[in-house]
Amino acid sequence: MKMPRANRLLPLLAIAVMLGGAAPSPKAVARPNVVVILADDVALMDFGVYGGEARTPNIDALAGRGALFTQYRASPLCSPSRAMLLTGMDAHLTGVATIPEVLPKEQRGKPGYAMALEPGVLTLADRLRAQGYRTVMAGKWHMGEAPGEMPQAHGFDRSFALAASGADNWADRSYMPYYKDAPWFENGVEASLPKDFYSSRFIVDKLIAYLGETDQTKPFFAYVPFQAIHIPVQAPQQFIDRYKGRYDKGWEVLRAERHGRAQALGLIPRGAPMADLPPGYRRWTSLSEQDRALYAARMEVNAAMLEAMDFHIGRLIRHLKASGAYDNTIFVISSDNGPEPSRGDDDPTLRAFHRLTGYDIGAGTMGGPGHWGFIGPEWAAAAATPGAWYKFYATEGGIRVPLIMAGPGIAPRRIATPAMVTDIAPTLLDWLKVDPGTARGKPMTGRSLLPVLGGKVASAYAADEPRAVEVSGNAALYLGDYKITRSVPPVGDGQWRLYNLARDPGETTDLSAREPAIRQQLLTAYGAYAKRMGVLEMPPGYDSRAQISQNVGARLLTNYPWLYLVLGGVLLAFLAIVWVVVRGLRRLVRRRTATQ
Repeated sequence: MKMPRANRLLPLLAIAVMLGGAAPSPKAVARPNVVVILADDVALMDFGVYGGEARTPNIDALAGRGALFTQYRASPLCSPSRAMLLTGMDAHLTGVATIPEVLPKEQRGKPGYAMALEPGVLTLADRLRAQGYRTVMAGKWHMGEAPGEMPQAHGFDRSFALAASGADNWADRSYMPYYKDAPWFENGVEASLPKDFYSSRFIVDKLIAYLGETDQTKPFFAYVPFQAIHIPVQAPQQFIDRYKGRYDKGWEVLRAERHGRAQALGLIPRGAPMADLPPGYRRWTSLSEQDRALYAARMEVNAAMLEAMDFHIGRLIRHLKASGAYDNTIFVISSDNGPEPSRGDDDPTLRAFHRLTGYDIGAGTMGGPGHWGFIGPEWAAAAATPGAWYKFYATEGGIRVPLIMAGPGIAPRRIATPAMVTDIAPTLLDWLKVDPGTARGKPMTGRSLLPVLGGKVASAYAADEPRAVEVSGNAALYLGDYKITRSVPPVGDGQWRLYNLARDPGETTDLSAREPAIRQQLLTAYGAYAKRMGVLEMPPGYDSRAQISQNVGARLLTNYPWLYLVLGGVLLAFLAIVWVVVRGLRRLVRRRTATQ
């Protein structure tokens, strides 16, 4: 479906308004409210205002009255990003250095690798509740499941939280064999979902209810981490219908379109080379006609799920306007990492799980209840354009994501200087005049962006000041225009590469051999960062996909003890067959011996 010309120009017009806006210092307001909205697996260009195909008018409107960041980085995986966002500290200092699904046994229980916020780590909710704020959240948590690890133990007055990395969006059920069920908890107590559940609608419903149940005389901090657009990709049909035919030309065409729009919008320089493709990338024309239709439909659901999330964000905004809270509310909107490349049809364990649980991955119930949707690595790489690769990796496609901040005193403008996920918490505390102090005796590693928002300084980081992230061996360090990055198997090879992002934002040309002194300077800076944060090296031969399979296998036996009986029965049957064969061979040998 071809978008009307006016709709295609909206993102360009919105950014043109930002570029022309003044940047006065934020006005002093009395105890503003704070809403932090976190999308899941949303790429830099997925929102409409960043040039995406999905209709996101409510997010775009917030961007139009606030600051749009173009050089913001998260981590390549969800939980570390969430820990850094809520604490302002590097993930290794919080206890959430990676996610449990990819954790090798050599790192379990080590400092920084608890897979939950460690004792003494303070969240924004902890800090703001101490300042008289009411604190609420609804959505994905994924930073521990034990009672002392859930949101109510980390500063939230009310919470309805998913402890897993994801779950079904239509029903109370697990989305992968690592989890036996969908572990939803209300205020730390395991909870069930309503029969008419759809994740984005329910999250906003619950948040609005919590705002009505808590003390109306106090300002509020609301954390809204959506499931959209994490797998399984699912959306209401009325949203899916709006994207029929939009992706029929395939992922190469989308990749070229986004690369062109990125240049038009100033997200990358004019003439910048297109990002490299990840290994194993399939050409659109190599697929059968039936598979092309199937993959195009999956991407339609992906866009629809994003629009559905935006629709329900609009409901929250209307509620805040009706209650009179909107004008005195700071909004932060971002994503935890780049797009999800996983497929649902190429892993034997996952295929067996689908058969066991009745999930459909075909075209029959596309996007609806019972359907396990995904976009796969090719669409993910196309969506991540102008960055390279996607989620899991510290390439630009995995960690360069959108960030919008809007609220009282923030002028409409675009900010092209560096920002990190650890900067959000110190920025909000600075805005609210709350002393961040220290947590566990350690200061926040992020910087306040308030002087940048107010136009007092161009950047929160000096040109010679490094910034780094690391998750399960995938790492990046930035220094000025340069970046070194390492990607581990199965897609990467574990080698460090050097890029000049000012000229090559798609990371196409490794400068390691040409500029060895700069490479060594960045490697030395990374070594200092790793030592300071307590980064553990990965065990020899580490492969994240193999580790997931290993961890899933171990959890399957825990989640489904009857599998021991099945496996035991299979083993006994095998041994019985071997016994029969051996006994038969012995008899045959005896007979031949007797006849000789």
